[in-house]
Amino acid sequence: MVERLQKFLARAGVASRREAEKLIASGRVAVNNQTVAEMGTKVASSDLVTVDGRLVDAPEARSYFLFYKPPGVVTTMQDPQGRQTIADFVDQIPGRVFPVGRLDYDAEGALLLTDDGALAHRLTHPKFGVLRVYLAKVRGVPTPEALEKLRRGVRLEDGMASPKNVEIFEKVEKNTWLKIAVTEGRPHLIKRLCAAIGHPVQRLFRPSQGGLAVGGLRPGEMRALSAAEIALVRRVAQGERPPAQAKMHLPARRHRPTAPVEATPSPKPPPVSRPRRNAGRRR
Repeated sequence: MVERLQKFLARAGVASRREAEKLIASGRVAVNNQTVAEMGTKVASSDLVTVDGRLVDAPEARSYFLFYKPPGVVTTMQDPQGRQTIADFVDQIPGRVFPVGRLDYDAEGALLLTDDGALAHRLTHPKFGVLRVYLAKVRGVPTPEALEKLRRGVRLEDGMASPKNVEIFEKVEKNTWLKIAVTEGRPHLIKRLCAAIGHPVQRLFRPSQGGLAVGGLRPGEMRALSAAEIALVRRVAQGERPPAQAKMHLPARRHRPTAPVEATPSPKPPPVSRPRRNAGRRR
């Protein structure tokens, strides 16, 4: 297969295509021991590509997983405070995968895991405008005026923030589930938006990411994506509108504070089901 050098570097996970172009322009990339500075350069699988003198291999196959992140898990590979992280769930996956974006420590729901750096960049960088939909359980019942204020946008400490869509999803006792869509991933954005209209978030759930819903998974479980699902995520990353969910479900109710989820061996393709913590234990 012959492809442009910057695409090769992006596929190898070195950097996004834009950043790969900067690496080439700065003279840090060589092909067959010859420094390259032209963007039109093409390489084949037989060529030796190096960045800063280090050999770069573009694997033929990438890894893609959909993970149901439980609350109480940090969306990083390590945590200086010793909290449970994504790394506790992926240690059995061959190679190195990383989370696509982040979910708050106490949030839950869909989180893509991959080693495809270019895809992750397109899904998370705000300039590409990929839609992110959340279900937020807020205290009380927002008035129509409060919801309209949220739709118009509110000024936060780091600038204006304007959701793409805000609507009531479901009323629960004295609280309300809001469906909020945004295209940026500022820290704690949904929580800050809701707090700005006087309705703090009590629970935050992301039902899907990249067009893929976590239906069928329990907190702490993951599955490998099919070829059709990978193609869908790539189309979404290129700007295609994610398909509307036939039925968007709320997460299961919590009856007591959530305890850390035990990390069981990660699945390998084809998808496998991770056992429950107490499965097989005699009573």
